[in-house]
Amino acid sequence: MGIAEQHAVTFAAGLATQGLRPVVAMYATFLQRAYDQVVHDVATQNLPVTFCIDRGGLVAEDGTTHHGAFDYAYLRHMPNMVVMAPKDENELQHMMKTCVQYDGPASVRYPRGLSLGVTMDQEAKALPIGKGELLRDGTDVAIVAIGVPVSHAVTVAKRLDEEGISTAVVNARFVKPLDQDLIVEVAKRVRYVVTVEEGCKMGGFGSAVLEALSDGGVTHVTTKVLGLPDWYIEQGPQDFLRERYGLTAEGIYQSVKELIGKTPASSREEFTLTASIDHLPHGDEQGS
Repeated sequence: MGIAEQHAVTFAAGLATQGLRPVVAMYATFLQRAYDQVVHDVATQNLPVTFCIDRGGLVAEDGTTHHGAFDYAYLRHMPNMVVMAPKDENELQHMMKTCVQYDGPASVRYPRGLSLGVTMDQEAKALPIGKGELLRDGTDVAIVAIGVPVSHAVTVAKRLDEEGISTAVVNARFVKPLDQDLIVEVAKRVRYVVTVEEGCKMGGFGSAVLEALSDGGVTHVTTKVLGLPDWYIEQGPQDFLRERYGLTAEGIYQSVKELIGKTPASSREEFTLTASIDHLPHGDEQGS
């Protein structure tokens, strides 16, 4: 369809009404252009259209306009829409199978960059819709992550366990429908819950987890949502930006330690917050 996202989504909806299973592939940031068509032409009719959302999260030197920051937030509130993201390339192939077999609109988002090099299953299989995965159990802290940050969360959990802090890791897999049963069950066993996503914090995956904890009557835990802040992210290498916004293994580790009162807030994070806010009104696209 060329650079015509609105037409592509409406055309896919038309194909789906005629019994086909169209797959719409585009960058997360450009699917925003077809928001209205996703709502009215696909989701309202509950049509089996698969959305393959590339460049989910931070995208390095493509610039401010290309970061895929908002897709979790703008898709999760659409009725009938399934929203998922894999922790690695093996899970991605299973999610692709899940999407094309699902009898309704479904999306799978994946990042720009290299794969992790994990062993691939010989055959793709459909995953149960709305079911997450408990990678590690724990009794002190639960890290609930989705997509790229899942592997970082596992690294952090191992490090915390070595320090005597029992840490659970949940690979949510689905932003919607969220596995509330699993998350609530794990949360009831711990004192702290940290969510991690490479997307905007406002209305995103972390917000969904907080809603699930509220609905599940979990009131005893202290929570923290890690993700992208409420401004447009500057251009820069992925590793640099992930470090700046606390989305590396080290950043997640420091956030968990701060949450449980083991270490003070770092000067680096204080500088990041101040610099980014000062940068907002008139700064250039390169950041400060």
